Parts: sequence; structure tokens; C-alpha cells
Amino acid sequence: MRPVVSLVVCSLLAGCAGQPAQSTSKPDSAVAALYTRMDADTQRYLTASDGGKAMEETAALDDLRAAANACANTHGCDNARFVAAFDKLLRERSTQAPPSGDGQSAPTEESGEAGESAPVVAALPEAQRSVALLKGRKLADIIAMNDPVKLAIEQWLTQYRPNLMKAYENYQYLRSRMWPEYEKAGLPEALLFGMLAQESGGKVHAVSRSGASGPLQFMSATGARFGLGIVDGFDQRFDPALSARANAAYMNERLGELNDNLELAIGAYNGGEGAMQRLSAHAPQESFWSPKIYFALSQETRDYVPMVLAAAWLFLHPDRYNLVFPKLETKPVRVTLQKPASLDELTICMGQSGNADGWFRTLRNLNPALDPRQKLDIGTVIEAPAPAAAEYAKSCSAGKWVELAADLHSAAQPIAPPAPARESRARSYVVRKGDTLDAIARKHGCSSAGELARINHLKAPDYLVRIGQELRVCSRG
Repeated sequence: MRPVVSLVVCSLLAGCAGQPAQSTSKPDSAVAALYTRMDADTQRYLTASDGGKAMEETAALDDLRAAANACANTHGCDNARFVAAFDKLLRERSTQAPPSGDGQSAPTEESGEAGESAPVVAALPEAQRSVALLKGRKLADIIAMNDPVKLAIEQWLTQYRPNLMKAYENYQYLRSRMWPEYEKAGLPEALLFGMLAQESGGKVHAVSRSGASGPLQFMSATGARFGLGIVDGFDQRFDPALSARANAAYMNERLGELNDNLELAIGAYNGGEGAMQRLSAHAPQESFWSPKIYFALSQETRDYVPMVLAAAWLFLHPDRYNLVFPKLETKPVRVTLQKPASLDELTICMGQSGNADGWFRTLRNLNPALDPRQKLDIGTVIEAPAPAAAEYAKSCSAGKWVELAADLHSAAQPIAPPAPARESRARSYVVRKGDTLDAIARKHGCSSAGELARINHLKAPDYLVRIGQELRVCSRG
């Protein structure tokens, strides 16, 4: 009855079957009875588990499953509370289960998806079953197919499909730099892609309105905490390898603080670790999808977490969604420039062969420290994908495309001539009741009351004027 789980991996249950429900009214008697039954079954299972009473464990799980099914058919019953109860049992079992001999708990062919042979998981209603191991294992079924995640998948497959495809393309060219850092940290590659897709779309030089920068959008202070500084004038948040390393360190730190709850860790990356720690401390047994957590978060974070999970899921299972990611030749090679050129010029002479969108973004991503408009000297070494390197050898050493690129690059925006000095011309004004020297000066183009006083030889310090007095005033033109 006890699932064999390594001490260094986590069994995670990701949420409920639908959108978390926020209820402000007192549950009716039928719903309250189901909640009481849920609490009793949960405690009954834990007590039986501690005492090694396998039959009592099974009976408690069977009744908990029946109560969950009844909740799904009872108006006003919040099914997320039942899924949170299953989540609690899974975590309890994962912390008590002994490790297997090799430190891994590989499922057999008969057990189906990783972790789904565990009795707690087997007791879950089918629509809510979604368990996987995180660290050291592939990210498989950690993502519950609840309504927020389903909606996010729909968004990626419809209005944001071009963003998803471009993010995948950008990531494939960056993969040799970013994935090793995540792999060394024991985190799933799909999580890296999900965060990259949502944060920047794989644009290494992305900068948000709030100042978050780089492919994984670190704020300056947070980046500095995880080793991203300014070196020789280059902001290391734009370095794809270093930003992936920092992101992995951040996520592992959050997982350690948040009981290895992936959704909460992702939420902390977006909404702030302090806020997520406080919420988790106030409701330590609750999942991200629990109304106590979910509705206490900003709308941005409630959207962000499903979008990351959905992108990660599509990265793992494109075939399930009629999605075909492009096959790309992404191996980076070193190119030594045979003549001075900027990345802008190289993009023009390389054309579109091997990349329908041209090579600008890829060259920028692979050479993040270079200004794309700066002329690079002969002998400068840059990195480029093999197809781009072949285009460089073919079209960028000499010929009409090189000349065209140089001609376009030499163009400059016209510089506006300096504005002519504004001249002053004098005219007169008759003082009226209520006028002051300041008001007259502002109304008639003088720079100050002092200037108006000088024009009219008024004596300091009072600069007295009288009704009916004619003053010379300034009109700027």
C-alpha cells in the first residue's frame, strides 16, 4: 500500500478538475456533511497509515473518493477542497516512504504514468488524477487538466500560437546554453521552456516596463542575489546560460521553502516570494488551486502559473494537441569575420535561407554582449547556427548583398537644425483693475515680472503700477 518514493524526489498533485470556486456563503447541510466526511476520511487514512493498517487505509480512501464524486454532483460543493485533501495525503506518504535501492522509483510498464500506482492516486476520480515526480525525473503528469490550465492551453494554441512557435524556435537555438544549467540543477526541461515562453518568448534582450530583463526576466536586485551582475558593461541578465543557472537556483530555493510545491514556486517567481511564503504559512496544507491561495493572489499571478504549466505541457506532448514543432538545425558554430560588419549587416546579407524570419534574433541571442549596430573588426569571432554560418560563407564576404547591407547601414536619420533664437518685440498694454505685474508678464510673453519691470523702468522693490497706466510688454515670436 505504500508507494516507493525516493527521499530526494517529490510526489506532487496539481490541482482540481475545474476553476477554483470562491464562495462567501455558508455551505448548506448536504455540502457541510460532505466536508465533514472529507475531514474524517483524511484523518482516518493518516491514522491507519501510521499504524500500518492497510485495510483501514483502503476503506478510508474508498470513502474519500466516493465523497469527492458526490461533491462533484452537489450544488455549491467545492471539489477543490477534496483534491487538496488528496494532495495532503500524497505529500504525507511521499515524506514517509523509504527510498528504493537505487534512489529512484521507476514505474513498471504495468503501472502507467509515473506515480499513478500509488493507492492515494488510484483513489482519485479519473478527471482529477495528475501526479508526477519532479526532481531528477522527467516532468510528465504534474499538470492537472483543470479549467485554468485548459484555458491556458487553448490560448497557446489559438491567439498565442505564433508566440509559442517563435518561443520554441528561439529556445532550440539557445538550448545548448540553457538546458545544461537546468539539468545540473535537477529540474525538468519543460519547466525551463514554459517559463521562457511566458517570460520573454526566448528574446534574450527582452526588457519589461518594470525593468525586468533577459530571457527569464530578472529584476536587477533579484538577479544580483543569484549572481547576475554588470561585468565590463554587460548586464549578465542577458546571458542565456547565466540566467538559466540563476533561474534554476531561484526555483530550487523556492521549492525548498514551499514544500516542493511547483505551482507555488512558479507563483513566487511572478508574484514575489515573500507574498507566497506568507500565504503558504497561513495555509500550509493547501495547494495553489485551493481558494484560500488562488483568490488571495493577483490576477496576473493566477494567469501566469497556468500559462507556464500549459507551455511546459505542450512542450512535452505536442502530438496530443495537433501541434507540430519545427525541426531545426541548431548546432552553433564559430564564424570568423572576413571583413568588418555589424550583426545588422550580417542579417541582411544572410537573407532568409534556413530561417523564414531571417537570422537577426538568433544572432542577437547567441551573441548577447554585442551591439547589433556596432561594426565588428575583421577576425572577430561570433556564434551562429550552422545554416547561418553557411549563408555567411556564401553571401557575406563579397558581392551585392554585402554592398547593399553596408549602404543601408551607413544611412542616418536627418538631424534637425537648431531652433532660431526667439526674438522679443515690444507692444503696449493698459493696466486694468486687479492686474499684477506677474500676471501681465505671463500673459504677454515676458520671461518674468523682473523683465517687464526693466522694460518699463519700474523701481524696485515694489514695482508699483496703477490702473490706466500703459506698459510696454513682450511678445515672443
